[in-house]
Amino acid sequence: MSPTSGVGLSGRGPASESSRRPVDAWTVVFEGFDPGDEGRREALCTLGNGYLATRGAAPESSADGVHYPGTYSAGVYNRLDDELAGRTVTTESMVNLPNWLPTRIAVNDDRAGEWLDPLGRAGRPAEHRVALDLRRGLLTRLVRFADAEGRRFTLRQRRFVHMGRRHVAGLQTVVIAENWSGRLRVRSEVDATVTNAGVARYRQMAGRHLQVDEQREVDAETVLLTARTTRSGILVATAARTRVVGRHDRTLVDDRGRIGHDVVVDLVEGAPVTIEKIITMVTSRDVAIAHPAGAAVDLIRDAGGFDELLASHELAWAQLWRRFDVEPAPRGSVTIDDTLRTLRLGLFHLLQTVSPHDLDLDAGIPARGLHGEAYRGHVFWDELFVFPVLTLRMPVLARALLHYRVRRLDSARRSARAAGFRGAMFPWQSGSDGREEAQTVHLNPLSGRWLPDHSHLQRHVGLAVAYDIWTYYQSTADLEFLAEHGAETMLEIARFFADLTSYDPLLDRFRIRGVVGPDEYSTRYPGADEPGVDDNAYTNVMAVWLFRRAHEVLETLPSTRRLELVERLGLTPAELLHWSTLTRRMYVPFLPSGIIEQFHDQHRLDELDWAEYRRRYDDLQRLDRILEAEGRSVDEVQVSKQADVLMLFYLMSADELRELLGGLGYPLPPAVIPLTIDHYLARTVHGSTLSALVHAWVLARANREAALDHFERALRSDVADVQGGTTAEGVHLAAMAGSVDLLQRCFAGLETRHDALWFNPHWPERFGALEFAVQYRGLSVQVRVSGREVRVSAPAGPGTAIRVACGGDFRTLGPGDSVVFLAGTTPRSASVPESPGLAVSGRRTDGHPGADTSSDPGTGVLRP
Repeated sequence: MSPTSGVGLSGRGPASESSRRPVDAWTVVFEGFDPGDEGRREALCTLGNGYLATRGAAPESSADGVHYPGTYSAGVYNRLDDELAGRTVTTESMVNLPNWLPTRIAVNDDRAGEWLDPLGRAGRPAEHRVALDLRRGLLTRLVRFADAEGRRFTLRQRRFVHMGRRHVAGLQTVVIAENWSGRLRVRSEVDATVTNAGVARYRQMAGRHLQVDEQREVDAETVLLTARTTRSGILVATAARTRVVGRHDRTLVDDRGRIGHDVVVDLVEGAPVTIEKIITMVTSRDVAIAHPAGAAVDLIRDAGGFDELLASHELAWAQLWRRFDVEPAPRGSVTIDDTLRTLRLGLFHLLQTVSPHDLDLDAGIPARGLHGEAYRGHVFWDELFVFPVLTLRMPVLARALLHYRVRRLDSARRSARAAGFRGAMFPWQSGSDGREEAQTVHLNPLSGRWLPDHSHLQRHVGLAVAYDIWTYYQSTADLEFLAEHGAETMLEIARFFADLTSYDPLLDRFRIRGVVGPDEYSTRYPGADEPGVDDNAYTNVMAVWLFRRAHEVLETLPSTRRLELVERLGLTPAELLHWSTLTRRMYVPFLPSGIIEQFHDQHRLDELDWAEYRRRYDDLQRLDRILEAEGRSVDEVQVSKQADVLMLFYLMSADELRELLGGLGYPLPPAVIPLTIDHYLARTVHGSTLSALVHAWVLARANREAALDHFERALRSDVADVQGGTTAEGVHLAAMAGSVDLLQRCFAGLETRHDALWFNPHWPERFGALEFAVQYRGLSVQVRVSGREVRVSAPAGPGTAIRVACGGDFRTLGPGDSVVFLAGTTPRSASVPESPGLAVSGRRTDGHPGADTSSDPGTGVLRP
């Protein structure tokens, strides 16, 4: 089963081998049925609205090893205990909620026919086609099949999870008897007997999170089921209304944990019968709802029919796409349409995971979306790759998602104190309340052994939180958020990292010991009693970045608020002076060649015999598992799971990084940067989808073809399931959003710095124009890039003028204005003008990889 949409920039992958139907750049189509690939399709066909999401499983299916129906609601977690490797392990998971999809059909003849299986476990359907309409948020399905008696059926289904009404979803089923007439039995249910079993390596662990509180018939068409999570006590109420047009008989089906209706209807050959199922789902986490069951019933009574709801659902999606779409125009080539479709698929799943419904939900950005149970639905540092897309399009949503971290500041403080430090220590994995949810043991499927897990030592997640807050402020000038929420969080993270340092008199430097970097593979020195490595370069350098920003934050705050924070946090002149000292005396390891070393003494580890391992194994992405199964450890060799040092070049320009290291007394000659990239590229297995994204970014200027390959890998991560089976467990949200961010910032050269919106366009003219919308400091802006030309315009109406720049050319853009730049021409002004009002740093903090705005990042990513 392959999607007829493209999976990459060059057309490589499963789609290039499948037959194509003419589809546009808004439609992803899956032809046929492949049991081994069904999990990937179900994840990619997930429908959601930021509050609620349901995997694209067939409505007649159950969790049987091929299919996995799953419904999840943002922020609904529960804890269960297990005995693993001789210890009690408590794990919090995003809960698989009652399945509202079950809709099965049977021929109701004298033998009370068996439930029909359109996907034909005994054979194959004559036709099976699933289409995901990205523009409308609509999943359609066509099945043509025959039963054992030779009766032929056509089954058409449409499904949505309403983007405008957070609690509502709908499924319409149309059945046509092609060569017979008779009676059809339809069973429509809500099923609360589901468990969390969507990830094979978790199945040895407890997975039953729900207990049923109530199930009853509300009226002749509607049933209600209310379940409660076993430990967190969250109520989840689901009301389901099933309607059939025309004369029919109906019977209540009320089994333990399942409730619904059997509907019997006469079928006439060639005449369609339509079954319409509308559901509402409400949880006790919702604001302004006292009783979920009563609310679910009220909402279902107020809901219209399928087509009426679909119309308002489509309007909500149209309004979102107006903000978020990225469009090359004119289009028409297979390459561009395939790339555009894949980019839109990423945006689609991003908006199904986080949407305007998240404004009052207190939910973070789960790394695998609301699409499956990998990582147990936890929130990681992956949000670092998501915020740039959100902040420049819907800043109010970015702000709400940042509040997920801000609200857990006290939890981060408690974690820091428990570890013996001041300040705030944010967890590597976060769930309901901000405590550390990282697993203490993990299973290696290759060896079958449960092993200690030290990923909680990845302290750098706090640095990502601070980075997200600061870049949000840079893009929005939202001083109220910074003053009331963001500043305190950043200062407490800075305090934690200052406490984490220790002075080494031999080096006359401050060091950070016993941590794990973004790489994740290097968790201890060979033979060491304690886990962790010393002086992970990414952690140390980003800590210095934070100490610099902390002083800038204090300078930016209104004097009254600054005094309040200094008093409340007990910030003394001596502590602030120490932070300044750290910006000059932090230790960063370097190799003799001048390359930044990933961590102290990494060069003493053995080199892997790459040729031998590539000969023996087709895929080295999980080299850690391979080596452990062989009785070795990945800690013994110079190997990285994903980009680590190179993340510094992703988050900072070469100029900013050079200036920061220079302040520490370390040179970073330009010639060393490509050597650094090559050094780590040769030692990285790209076990994370984020790794390809970062490598594409840092290679964009120096090695365009290599950058294209990495960008293609990041873009195709889930569509082509490049990690071999992981897409079925949930999409990789950061890779999807990061691919869009890479497009806008590498090709349009979009940056936010010096109180201006900057552009350095490099979009290939042969691909037409690249168009997208952004919102900068309250002004909506339309951007059109073609070659080295960029046109920036703002619609007429209220708003405050902003500054727009290209190279050294600064213009003022107000509502109703339009400006055009041609990159590389003589600027009207060669210096950065002073900005009235808000004072911000002149350093680049947005993450563009270039050394300056005039250098060439490459002429394109799309292959002709």
